Amino acid sequence: MGAILGVIFHFIGGFASGSFYIPYKKVRGWSWESYWITGGVFSWLIVPPLAAYLTIPDFTSIIASSEGSVLFWTYGMGVLWGIGGLTYGLGVRYLGISLGSSIILGLCSVFGSLIPSVYYYFNKTAGKDTIYDLVSTNWGQMVLLGLAVCVLGIVICGKAGGSKDKDLAGKVSAENQEFDIVKGLTFSIISGLLSACFSFGIEAGSAMSNVANEIWVASNPGQGEFLYRNNVVYIVILWGGLTTNLIWCMYLNFKNKSFGDYTNAETPLLKNYVFSAIAGTTWFLQFFFYGMGESKLGNGPSSWILHMAFIILVANSWGLVLNEWKGVSKKTLTTIIVGILTIVLSVLIVGYGNSLKG
Repeated sequence: MGAILGVIFHFIGGFASGSFYIPYKKVRGWSWESYWITGGVFSWLIVPPLAAYLTIPDFTSIIASSEGSVLFWTYGMGVLWGIGGLTYGLGVRYLGISLGSSIILGLCSVFGSLIPSVYYYFNKTAGKDTIYDLVSTNWGQMVLLGLAVCVLGIVICGKAGGSKDKDLAGKVSAENQEFDIVKGLTFSIISGLLSACFSFGIEAGSAMSNVANEIWVASNPGQGEFLYRNNVVYIVILWGGLTTNLIWCMYLNFKNKSFGDYTNAETPLLKNYVFSAIAGTTWFLQFFFYGMGESKLGNGPSSWILHMAFIILVANSWGLVLNEWKGVSKKTLTTIIVGILTIVLSVLIVGYGNSLKG
């Protein structure tokens, strides 16, 4: 039952992440940097401590009593992840929700699954899988096969993007007016590499989540692990993300002379703020439910890649609904569908591999 709940929680989180960019499309008259940082204030500054307040009693004391090295590395991973999150927004902007999310999250799932196992090979920790465990066992080899298939799916999706670029040459529709394959792939690759740092940030801040878990378990004996234990870690990671995004967006506001967006009465200000707030809050919910899913499934490749795969599925569903593939050839459409299904297959393989672990 715990595993089923874990999958459900990951799906809800994936739906939130795959859908969060939709409200931004309703913002009118603002530059990208203006609505991105407005939503980000909710994602990274307002909602995380509110979620922690509602779920973890006296969460501030847990942060205050943590070792400096724990806070440093958790925040540091957040800064790097912030660059990944920033370029995620740009990748989706230039490639569309469907293609951009497939490439970014596919890469993110691979690196987010493998690098912690390498870390734990050199820093042995009870209950954590190492790269040696993956290479030397049947279940681990199956997980690695699944990750390899995921990479193949990313390559196929990238090929679909190249085909889309050719198909749309000279006939860009309203849905694809910002499509730029070169910019999009560049930002997507950077984002895919650095977005995985969120997974590393959770690992770096595990001492805080362990304290939250111990306090809850002591008060609720026999009820399993604490569903919301990661909420305290998110606060510190997202401070790092806010730092990166705030600096960049303020720079763009200055460069593009777009500071006036925030008070421009000629734009629907209230609606812009509301839609940005909805986008930012929806974005945070992905990790709120990720933490719940992880508490049921445990750490390691299974939770991370399952979460990423659900986001890819939801994002691609939105891509079809929003006509992001309008005007492309049947061959191109077939290619992106094959790429998506390949990534789905990779998830099934990883899931099977983890089931062999017993």
